[in-house]
Amino acid sequence: MTHQTVGHAPARTSAQAAGRGGPLADCPADALVPPGDEPWCPVDITLAALGGRWTPLVVREFLRRGEATYSDLAAALPSLSDKVLSDRLAHLTRAGVVERHRTPGWPPRVRYVLTVQGRALEPVVRSMWEWGTARRGHGLEKDHGHGDE
Repeated sequence: MTHQTVGHAPARTSAQAAGRGGPLADCPADALVPPGDEPWCPVDITLAALGGRWTPLVVREFLRRGEATYSDLAAALPSLSDKVLSDRLAHLTRAGVVERHRTPGWPPRVRYVLTVQGRALEPVVRSMWEWGTARRGHGLEKDHGHGDE
């Protein structure tokens, strides 16, 4: 598999040159943007919301529960460090996928609730689940240092 550098357009295939871009043709090569700019390609927009190694698993937990506390998520995802979980929750909050609700009192209680926009990610996560289920136990090699964390 080859990897594309952000901001560099991939070579056009003969099907694309002939105007047959397939189901993802509405994301032209010029929609790829340099880092720091807002994404325009629908795949880039989705990846911006789900970016990070653990983010889809955090979203999966919200899809299972609807809402969760930090402790709920930490118990469900014990491989995540506190820093990574905090970072992912902040990222998902900024992306509008979850909302943070703080209940006054002592100790203050915080719960995170999946938004309508977050619920819209269910088909994406379900597709990831189905793809992974079909390949589970088929000897896929581990990531050899190409991950983001």
